Parts: sequence; structure tokens; C-alpha cells
Amino acid sequence: MATATGLVFPPAPFIRRVRMAHFNLFSSSFCTERNVQRRADLRCCAVVGGGVDDHIVGATSSSKPRIPRVVGMGSRLVGSGSAVPKYMISNDDLAQIIETSDEWISVRTGIRNRRVLSGDETLNGLALEAANGALQMAGVVPHDVDLIIMCTSTPDDLFGGGGQIQSDLGCRNAWAFDITAACSGFVVGLITATRFIKGGGYKNILVIGADALSRYVDWKDRGTCILFGDAAGAVLVQASGADEDGLLGFDLHSDGHGHRHLNATTKDSETDTILNTNGAAVFPPRKATYSCIQMNGKEVFRFAVRCVPQSIEFALEEAGLTFASIDWLLLHQANQRIIDAVATRLQIPSKKIISNLANYGNTSAASIPLALDEAVRAGKVKTGDMIAVSGFGAGLTWGSAIVRWG
Repeated sequence: MATATGLVFPPAPFIRRVRMAHFNLFSSSFCTERNVQRRADLRCCAVVGGGVDDHIVGATSSSKPRIPRVVGMGSRLVGSGSAVPKYMISNDDLAQIIETSDEWISVRTGIRNRRVLSGDETLNGLALEAANGALQMAGVVPHDVDLIIMCTSTPDDLFGGGGQIQSDLGCRNAWAFDITAACSGFVVGLITATRFIKGGGYKNILVIGADALSRYVDWKDRGTCILFGDAAGAVLVQASGADEDGLLGFDLHSDGHGHRHLNATTKDSETDTILNTNGAAVFPPRKATYSCIQMNGKEVFRFAVRCVPQSIEFALEEAGLTFASIDWLLLHQANQRIIDAVATRLQIPSKKIISNLANYGNTSAASIPLALDEAVRAGKVKTGDMIAVSGFGAGLTWGSAIVRWG
């Protein structure tokens, strides 16, 4: 999510990683001492200043009886869908309001166009369209969906959009919740879905990535307004036999020390102080709003090109695979220079890269499922193809998964 270059990253302390045994949800043991030491040597941390432990994404059971409940199942990605707003803003359009040009933007980011919500369009509307596309491709009817995971940092409602999606889709047997993990959201949601299937006996789970970052962009800030667009994408994750498991390995991290490099924090809408003349707090509290997106592009770039390749390597190791086994590299669509730099470090040829960044810009949690859906519908990604997926962004958070399509 950056426009600046620079592949050098300062030394960073090791994040102690607590991981469960491969495909053993109920394992209480940590990874072996040998693996801890080996990974300590790799030192994958976002920023100087230390990190936090990354936790296992746990599974849970539904509050409603589900019969039969088979624990230990595998999971497959069997359907995808996507949706984008109608209104397109080109680089030439941006050049009318800020000092920039199509060449300046495309050379630094790879982006030429982006879509933004307009008129009566809503983020939930995009999410609903994407979810319907995934259901139709999978051949699953709404009442067979058990869970909806809405991955977004920009919901139409402060309290989330998953429940409304559940209602609008007519998934009367499903429950829903939202995940907020910015540009890593879809990867987190996908891994979470597989844990509910493996440990909770769920059969059909919709994972939706949707964001409308255009709502939080300062359109006079050339460093950020050129990057972001709005979209939604979805996949249907379905239970399968353990021998057909489509999630072969994964890796997740977060480091709040990097929050200062990419954020959109709350602020008081009033310009004066919240304290009155005698120092007492004002009551009732003044209304708050979110600031526009603030980003240190150079630091985010350095973080991504350092940590994403290592995360993919960890996920591949857990899967017991090599880079030669990967058919496609699908990264969060933040910046073409980041995508190319990661591919170069992993020695993955350009013909194996999935990228639609030029058409949509950075769509946050929607970027991976949007690009995946387009690749599947174009016949590029085929049943059985192995995909290395990685998301990264605000938090700072980052994570990877090795998945088999279909």
C-alpha cells in the first residue's frame, strides 16, 4: 500500500510464534524447539520496537444444534464472486484535481483506474452481489450456508454488515460476524472459515472481503488518493474429506508497533478542546469521526517486501511444498512494485502472477477475492491449481495461505 520504493529493511526483533501442529486443531503443544530456533533466525517482524505473539485462529461451535457434526474435516474453495461500483476514476481524472499525471501514477504504482461508490450504491450491496456469485458458482442455495464472515474495515454500519448480508441473502440457517483486519482481512477470514469447518463441523461458509476506502481518502493527498478503490469479493468454503483439504498451510502475524505507519484513527469533530474552563470533561461527549487514511508509504513498502516473502515461505513449509509446486502467486493488490519485488525474492516468474491492480487499485480486503474471481471466470485458474495467497496492511498485519482451488 505504498508509492515509494526501497527494498532495504532495518533489523527487527523476532516475534515469538505460537503455532499448532499441522491440521491438528486441538493440539496444545507449541512448535518444536528446533523450528522455533530456525524461525528465530529468519526474524520476520514488521518494525523496530518488538512484536507480539501471533495466536492460533481457533474454531468454535455454533449455538444451534447441527447434525451431523463431523470434526476433522477438510475444506475446499468451490465458488467465487465479485462486484465493483459503476463509477470509474482514471489517473487523468485525478490529474484534474491534484498535481499528478497518468504516467506518474502508473510508473510508481501500476494503477490506472479505480472504482468508487456513488449514487445509491452501498458496500453491503457490493458484498451481496459478490456473495450471490460465489453461491451460484458453487451450486449452493442460501439456506445451506452455515456461516457468513464479512471481512471489512469500512462497513456501512458501525456495528458491522455481516448480519445484514445474512438477512438479504436469505441464509436463514446461518449466523454472521465481521472481521476487521484491513488488507489482511480476507486471508484472516479464509483461515478462520477452515477452522470452523475442521473444528466445528460447519459445511458451507461464505467469506466476503469488501471495503470502501474511498470514504476515508483525502482527495487532495497525492500520496494516498491515487491508490484506493472500492470493491467486494467472496468465496464459498465447503467441507470435504481430510484427503481433499484445500488449505495446505498458513501463517499469520501482527505487530501493533507498525500502526503509526498506516492508520485512520478517530478524532473529535469539534476543533476546540474537550475540556471546559475548570478542567472537567464536557458532557455529553462530542461526536467523533474517523480521520482520513494516514500512510508512510516508504515504511509500508519496506515492511511488505521484507515480511511477505518470509510468510509465504513459512506457509509453504507447513504445507510440505516447494515454490515449484505453486501455480499462481496472488498477493493483496496494493502496489505493482510490491507484487513484483515479492515475486522476485521468491523467484516466481511473472507468468504465474495474478494481478488486476491496474483496473481497480487497492481495494483492501476485497483485492484478493476480486482478483481470484476474475482469474477463475477467465479460465486462468483451474481446478486443482495451487495458489500462494498473501495479505498485508494496516495493523500492521500480514498472513499467507497455500490453497488449492476447487
